[in-house]
Amino acid sequence: MADEMVLRAQRFINLTYQDGALLGIPKLEENGRTGWVVMYALTRALQYEMGITALSNSFGPTTLSTLQTKYGQIDETTVPSANFCRIIQSALYCKGYDGGEIDGQYNSRVKDAVARLKDHMGVAFAFPGTSLQPKVIKGLFNMDAYVGVNGGSDTIRAIQRWLNGQYVQRKDFFIIPCDGHHSRDVAKSMLFAIQFETGMADGVANGAFGPGTQAGLKQHTVSVGSSGVWVQLFCAAMVLNRRYLFFESTFTDSLAFSVRAFQEFMELEITGLADYRTWASLLVSYGDQTRPGTACDGVTKITPARAQALRDAGYIYVGRYLYNASTTSLPEKEIQPGELDTIKAYGLRCFPIYQTWARSVDYYSPAQGASDVRTAVYKAQEHGFRNGARIYFAVDYDAVDEEVTSNVLPYFQSVRAEMTRLGSPYRIGVYGPRNVCSRVVGKDYADSCFVSDMSSGFSGNLGYPMPDKWAFDQIVTKKIGSGDGLIEIDNNIASGWDNAQGDFLPRPTEKQDIGFSLTYWDSLLAEVTAYMASIGRPGGERMYTLQQCLEAIISHDTTVSSSARAFRMRKALIQTTAFWEFAHYSQKDLIEDAGVWYYHEGFIPDWAKDLPGINKLVDSSTGMAKISGRTCILSRNNAIGTGILEGDLMDSTSDTDRWTMWKKVNQDNPFNLSTVPYLHIWGADGKPGDHPETPIRRPALDYDETEIFEVLRRYQGFGDEAVADNQLRMPLYAIFEKYNRIIRES
Repeated sequence: MADEMVLRAQRFINLTYQDGALLGIPKLEENGRTGWVVMYALTRALQYEMGITALSNSFGPTTLSTLQTKYGQIDETTVPSANFCRIIQSALYCKGYDGGEIDGQYNSRVKDAVARLKDHMGVAFAFPGTSLQPKVIKGLFNMDAYVGVNGGSDTIRAIQRWLNGQYVQRKDFFIIPCDGHHSRDVAKSMLFAIQFETGMADGVANGAFGPGTQAGLKQHTVSVGSSGVWVQLFCAAMVLNRRYLFFESTFTDSLAFSVRAFQEFMELEITGLADYRTWASLLVSYGDQTRPGTACDGVTKITPARAQALRDAGYIYVGRYLYNASTTSLPEKEIQPGELDTIKAYGLRCFPIYQTWARSVDYYSPAQGASDVRTAVYKAQEHGFRNGARIYFAVDYDAVDEEVTSNVLPYFQSVRAEMTRLGSPYRIGVYGPRNVCSRVVGKDYADSCFVSDMSSGFSGNLGYPMPDKWAFDQIVTKKIGSGDGLIEIDNNIASGWDNAQGDFLPRPTEKQDIGFSLTYWDSLLAEVTAYMASIGRPGGERMYTLQQCLEAIISHDTTVSSSARAFRMRKALIQTTAFWEFAHYSQKDLIEDAGVWYYHEGFIPDWAKDLPGINKLVDSSTGMAKISGRTCILSRNNAIGTGILEGDLMDSTSDTDRWTMWKKVNQDNPFNLSTVPYLHIWGADGKPGDHPETPIRRPALDYDETEIFEVLRRYQGFGDEAVADNQLRMPLYAIFEKYNRIIRES
C-alpha cells in the first residue's frame, strides 16, 4: 500500500537532486512504497550533504566517522542544513515514524519521533533526549525494524533491545533489529557481547568465535543460583535457539531443566550447566570443534587400513558419495568397487550422499530433482544399498531464504514425488545449512537431515536453530590415522536418528535392467499384440485395449526398473505379471471394486453387512496388477519380516488395514507396481495357507526357465488352471525379456 509521506520523501529526493545521475543519487520511482532502493538514495543524499564525494549505498565507516567528527550528534541546534533535516525526516517516514512535513525543521514532531525510535531500539537510556547520535542515524538508514513484525517474539525483542542498550556505547557494536526474530546480526551481536564481558578492548572484539572468545567462555560456567549478566547472556542464547521461553538474570531450576534437554538434543554431556560446550553449541553452528564424533564423511576410498583407523578413532558411520560427475576431479569421491565390503567387514556403517554440482541456485529445479533421484536410485542399487537406506541430497552452498522458497523447495518436492513414483525404494534426506534442512524437512520432502554446520558463516546457519530431525552434524575437517591409514574426513556428530546401513547387496555379476527405450516401442507393441491375438486374447472384450495396457506399463517404467534393480530380479517378471492382469481387467472386476468402495464408505447399512455374500465386498483384486488389500499386506509383511522392507506389520484380517492397503493398490499405480516384486518374493519364500508352497530361490538375475515359470505361476495361485494360464504367459515373458536384454546390453 502506498504511503503519502513516503511518496513525498521520494519526490523530495527527485526534485532536490535533479542531477542525481551525475551526483550518484538515482531517481526514485514515486510509488509511495519504502524499500532498500529508497534507503540507498537517502544514504547517498546524506553523504552528499556532508561533502562526501564517493557516494555509496553502504552506510559504512566513512559515513559514520564523518557524522561523528563533523557533528557529534544532530538536534535542532546542530542540524547542518534544511536538506540534511529533510533527509532525516524522510528516513523517519520510511521507518514508519512521523517526521513532520519534510520541511527542514527539527521540530517537536521530529523530536517525538526520535524519542520513540530510540526507545524502540532500546537505547533511550544510553542516548537520552531527542538528539540523533551517529549510531542511531546509521540504524535509521536501513530496512531493520525496531518494532515486532511478522509474529516476532516479545522475548527475543526484549533481548535485542537489551543488547542494544547494554553495548551500543562500544566502538564496534552497532544497533541491531528489534523485530522479535533471530538473525545473522543478532547472532553476531551476541558474540560481541560475550567478548566485551570477557574484557576484550574495542578494536580487539570482532564478533568472531576465536580462541580468545573460547578461552573466556571456559572461565564462565554458570549454574543454578548464579545471577547477573552472564546468566542473561546464556539465557538469551537459549531463547534465540528456541530452547527456552524466558529472558532472566537468575539461573533457575526451570532453566537447568531446559539446558539438560538441549544438551541431550545436541548430543552433549548432560550436566544442566552452562558449560563451555553448551555455550559453544548455542553461539556458533559448529559448536566445540574438539568434540569427538562417531560419524564422518569424505571423498576418499575407505581401504582396510583407513577403516581400521576410523574404528580405532571411535567412528561408526561413514558418509560416502553415490556418484561423481567428474572422474578427473576427486577420483575416489564415488564409492569404489569393494569399498562397501570393507566398510561392512570392519563393522562400520555407511550413509549415501548424492551430489553432482549443487553449488548455486541455478542448479535447483523440479526437472533436476527428478533427474537426480533417478540417478541416485540407480547408483544406490548398483553399489548395493538395500531398500530403506536414506540418501542425502546435497544443497552445498549458502542458499538464502528466498532461494530456498523459489528453487530448493520445488527441487525437493520433485525429489519426493519421483522417489514415490519409483516405488519409494529409499528414504530421502537433505544435506545443507540449517535453514535449508529445517524447511525441507518441515515440508515432509525429507525425513531427516545432515547439517553443514562447519560452514558457520552461511546465512542459512547463522541465526538459525538446529533442525529437529538432524541425523549428522558436520563440525570440522580433520585427519586421522597414519601411514596407509591416513585419511582426511569431515568429523560429524551423530544423533542416532539414522543408523545407516551395515550390510549391502553384492555387486551383481550380470547386468541389471535399465530404463526402456522408446526406440523399441512399435516393435514391442506389435509383438505383444500379435501374441495375445494368437492365443485368443485380443483384449477387445476387456475394459482396456492391449495398447492402453502396454502404454500404462511402459509409462511407469521407472518404477518397474527401480523395483527390479532393488531386488536384483528381471523386470520382465514385473512387466509380464502386471500386463497380463491389467489386460484381463473386466467389467466384473470394476463391479467388485465398486462394491468394496461402497462397503467401506458406509453405503451398505450395518444390518446388511452380515448377509450372505456381503463379506466378499470387504476386498477385491484391484489396480493394474490386480492386487487385493489382503495379499498386499501379506506380501509386504513377509518383506518386513525378512528384512528387505522397513515398516510396521499390518493385520491381513482387519477390515481397516485391508481397506487402507486396498485404496493404495487401487489408486496409486506406482505403489501397485512396486508391490509386484514383494508378491513374487513372498511366492518364492513359500506362501502359508491351505496350499503351502515349497520355498524356492528368490527371484534373481540368473533365474532359469523353470524358476521363472514357478514364480509366475505362484502369483496366479494353485492347481491345473493356474498352470495352464501360466503356460500362456511364458511367451509373453520372453517378449519383454527380449527387449530388456537388447537395451541393457546395448
